[in-house]
Amino acid sequence: MSATHENAPFRSGFAAIIGRPNVGKSTLMNQMIGQKIAIMSDKPQTTRNKIHGVYTTEHAQIVFLDTPGIHKPSSKLGNYMMQSAESALSEVDAILFLVDVAEGLGGGDRYIIEQLKKTKTPVILVMNKIDQVHPEALLPIIAQYKELYPFAEIVPISAMYGNNVPTLLEQVIRYLPEGPQYYPADQVTDHPEQFVCAELIREKILHLTREEVPHSIAVAIEDMRAQDNGVVHISAIIFVERDSQKGIVIGKNGAMLKEVGRQARADIEALLGSKTFLELWVKVKKDWRNREHILRDLGFRHE
Repeated sequence: MSATHENAPFRSGFAAIIGRPNVGKSTLMNQMIGQKIAIMSDKPQTTRNKIHGVYTTEHAQIVFLDTPGIHKPSSKLGNYMMQSAESALSEVDAILFLVDVAEGLGGGDRYIIEQLKKTKTPVILVMNKIDQVHPEALLPIIAQYKELYPFAEIVPISAMYGNNVPTLLEQVIRYLPEGPQYYPADQVTDHPEQFVCAELIREKILHLTREEVPHSIAVAIEDMRAQDNGVVHISAIIFVERDSQKGIVIGKNGAMLKEVGRQARADIEALLGSKTFLELWVKVKKDWRNREHILRDLGFRHE
């Protein structure tokens, strides 16, 4: 029976979005949820935590996990990200394996498929970026993937433009069990607002500093409170690994930090629905990505 049928039971469950770095996982998450909760960047390995996005209809609720891109780790932070991604596969009712059809089948995709062979969870192959290839080019790419794994469904989409995303959501719901509504209908993530605000600040730094400060950035919200006048006051610390990176993030006469704050504040105000005063500080924590206690302080925990 279709999950959208008038008399259908309510279905609810969990779905992981996996794929190699930079295939559009966060873009897809935001498109499905209809709101920005996961940061987007053209740099690989932008997502560090499993972001829980919640999609709710009258008949179903999907809780999405946007996992870090599966890749060979090069630091303790990288190890954490890989464990986070792989643990998600055993926790869910469906797996969305997102691939980039414009780049074609690569070694990273083959590695992930080998990991998928260890799970019995239904896997939906989501072929992203169909807006970048000719429709006739899709069939041979689909055939390549079908040779490697018995996918439960294959859905071509454009995460950027939303093409076929409603169809994908319908397919995911088919694989959910009957169950309760875990979250209120208007809730789109289970992360606290502080987490999302910190991620939005980090996104702006990734965009604005380009190659100079790749993944040496972490953001911690020190204080967040609403004032009597309704303005939300947020104080955040941006951690970098080297003094030279601190200089880049601050910029000449503080220009870079000011622009980071301006762009982040616009997104945060849209998220919170209220005026925001954003105060940013930059601190050096040398080699923080390989220091266990600092990773814990910043919210990275082995699961």
